[in-house]
Amino acid sequence: MRYVELNRESIEQALNEWSPRQAGAGVVALLPEAEKDHLPVLQAACRQHGVALVGGIFPALIRQEAFLTHGVWLLCFDQMPPHFLLPAVNATGNAASAVVAAAREGLKCCLPGAPKPTLFLLFDGMVPNVASILDDIYLELSNRVEYGGVNAGSETFQPMPCLFDETQVVGDGVLGLLLPGNMAPTLEHGFAQPEQAMCATSTEGNRIAMIDWRPAFDVYQEIIKAQYGIDLRRDNFYEYAVHFPFGILRANGDVVVRIPVALADDGSLYCVGEIPENAMLVLLQAPAAGAHGCIERLADHLRGAHGPMLGAQVLTFYCAGRRMHLGEDAEKELDALRTETRAGEMGGALSLGEIGSTVRWGYPMFHNATLVCSPWPMV
Repeated sequence: MRYVELNRESIEQALNEWSPRQAGAGVVALLPEAEKDHLPVLQAACRQHGVALVGGIFPALIRQEAFLTHGVWLLCFDQMPPHFLLPAVNATGNAASAVVAAAREGLKCCLPGAPKPTLFLLFDGMVPNVASILDDIYLELSNRVEYGGVNAGSETFQPMPCLFDETQVVGDGVLGLLLPGNMAPTLEHGFAQPEQAMCATSTEGNRIAMIDWRPAFDVYQEIIKAQYGIDLRRDNFYEYAVHFPFGILRANGDVVVRIPVALADDGSLYCVGEIPENAMLVLLQAPAAGAHGCIERLADHLRGAHGPMLGAQVLTFYCAGRRMHLGEDAEKELDALRTETRAGEMGGALSLGEIGSTVRWGYPMFHNATLVCSPWPMV
């Protein structure tokens, strides 16, 4: 993992210092949105050096405990893993089939007997049906791979081409990598599950029209008033919604977070991520930094899966909605994570939704408000 300023001189120096000894080297690059106009500099440098390049553009980068809007992370592989970039992933009508076909081609390159690879997916945050795509991918690939990933794009949720390789930058797509088996990610959110549940009786994609057969916003208002004493109105919806997301109850007892991001005139609520019709929902209160043992549990899962993290490089993605909720305490949470893992270097990006499971070998789900961590091999 190499953090450098996004200019020709710094990138050239980083690539020359790395100087991979064999053909087939590659870079996964993470850029902040503020640097998107400088992407061609990175693409040109990688083409000149004969280095494969893929990556994504995010609202901000993570470096140790700080969020940055400048520079670039270069995540280097001496041998680039199988990868694919699919633009306009829903244009054919079957996004999952395209991802599965590309992943199966990549699996042909994996050595027999090697640890199970991780299918790491970077979606454009504007793709509206990530959760459904994941369901269909799992039906085809099942446990042949582990799963992880994040959404890239702009924190404004406005369309922006945000996935790229060495020659192009695309939108509405997905970038996939088959990472080595020693890089399986782990995920945590630290939300406590309340007892009162309700039913999403009318939904469409990421829109909740009715809860318990009543307009969604009316029910949302009433529960926030009853449980937290807050008078929620249309004019203060955006002030409070990030602090009171919905949780989808899963059969295994897990909770998948959905943050409301828009309120329609008819009282419908739009969330980051799909809500299945008749899903059982709970109203969550976003936790304080590190609450409910979130950071300790995340570090324990990393050590349990990959051994001691002392001095290791840890790739970290942090939900933009979680940072919006915590404010300055988000950096304190990152600092606590680095202290708890004893990582030597922690780098990554602010994400717009996360993919994974809170248990090892678990079913891949699309989450909000989580942290996703993976060890990154030293190069």
